[in-house]
Amino acid sequence: MIHPTAQIDAGASIGPNVSIGAFSVIGADVEIGEGTVIGAHVVIEGPTRIGRDNRISQFASIGNTPQDKKWGGERTELVIGDRNLIREFVTINRGTGEGGGITSIGNDNWLLAYVHIAHDCHVGNHTVFSNYSALAGHVEIGDWVIVSGYAGVHQFCKVGAHAFIGMGCLVGADVPPFVMMANESRGRPRGINSEGLKRRGFDTSRISAIKRAYRTLYMAGLSLPEAREQLGTLAAESDDVRAMLEFLDRSERSLAR
Repeated sequence: MIHPTAQIDAGASIGPNVSIGAFSVIGADVEIGEGTVIGAHVVIEGPTRIGRDNRISQFASIGNTPQDKKWGGERTELVIGDRNLIREFVTINRGTGEGGGITSIGNDNWLLAYVHIAHDCHVGNHTVFSNYSALAGHVEIGDWVIVSGYAGVHQFCKVGAHAFIGMGCLVGADVPPFVMMANESRGRPRGINSEGLKRRGFDTSRISAIKRAYRTLYMAGLSLPEAREQLGTLAAESDDVRAMLEFLDRSERSLAR
């Protein structure tokens, strides 16, 4: 299951039932979990930990050094979970010492062709990154987020769970959970990701509570402190609104409004 032209460093650890295609290069201090399939001409550099049952297509570049002038050669890592799909020409960089030292990708994510995940990013589970989308350094992406084609997220931004970033949208501020960002030169909120929530089993009452929270935050003409206060009242009856409020409390950048 390992092609004879593949180059595997003696310091790499390859789990059982791993397939590695022609002319792929696996560097030192790379761990690849059971059942992972790696296509032809893939380069994986360490330190990198890859879980089980991942699918990595040809020409992907995984675990390369961070594209950050402040990186001084210190040991940093890339950690990838299980059952991820990583398509052609995807690039994922390791972390930096100043950024915590780790770039991480969770489980069950789809990274389609030409996606870029920069240093010190943390991606959750069940996300979809469409073709040519990109994250700058230090970005946090919550579970079930969809990033559409040609979209980009500025460094240090956070995108909350179940948010939807529209095609070509440039995100320069934190995006709360459930919010849908429009396709504009500078992304703006345009409602909640109600269709995605329905597909994931959110019932009418949950979606209605999220809509009320969105109207409070974006349509009631309130200042951010005033909106936070009202969201606190709504959060008493909705775990989803509470998740939005907790996201606002963690936000360190400006909020997309």
